[in-house]
Amino acid sequence: MEYEIRPATRDRFGDVAVLLGPRNPDSPVCWCLTYRLPSRENRELTGRQRAERVEELCGRAIPPGILAYDGDTVVGWCGVAPRAELNSFARSTKIPHVDDLPVWSVWCFRVRGGHRGKGVAAALLQGAVEHARDSGAPAVEGYPVDNGGQKVDTTMAYVGTRSLFEQAGFAKAADTTSVSNGFPRVLMRRALT
Repeated sequence: MEYEIRPATRDRFGDVAVLLGPRNPDSPVCWCLTYRLPSRENRELTGRQRAERVEELCGRAIPPGILAYDGDTVVGWCGVAPRAELNSFARSTKIPHVDDLPVWSVWCFRVRGGHRGKGVAAALLQGAVEHARDSGAPAVEGYPVDNGGQKVDTTMAYVGTRSLFEQAGFAKAADTTSVSNGFPRVLMRRALT
């Protein structure tokens, strides 16, 4: 199946909210901010403030991610941005910096219920690569689980899997000391220049 990939700009914030926002607007769900913000700021934001913060990010020159569409229906989200903008990865002691390149990071996939298992995540990852390349990134990284083909809990699958990244042309660049859903995470990288 073919999906159209579009940047998560302010005019598409409603679609971002469909994928990232909770049913209860006061609920303090992630909104894909956990890795982006310093932990104190992340903890202090209320549910509605989180939505406002993401809407503000969608208005920037570099949006906070991309969206996948099946026709007019938004079916997926992928967080992709320069690693330097992502507090958790810029300062991480668990996920190493391979070198000093100003790489971009892919850190979150969200596929709408009813659309899982249909290639949305693969389309999003390819779209993230193209978005990073078009924005001048020299390389793009991801930090998926190395699950060896074992099932990953749906709620923890947001980081992706090593095989997803390998199928998109990424290669393992380093081990990490980070773990998700009981699986080690690896640093996968794809050069863009």
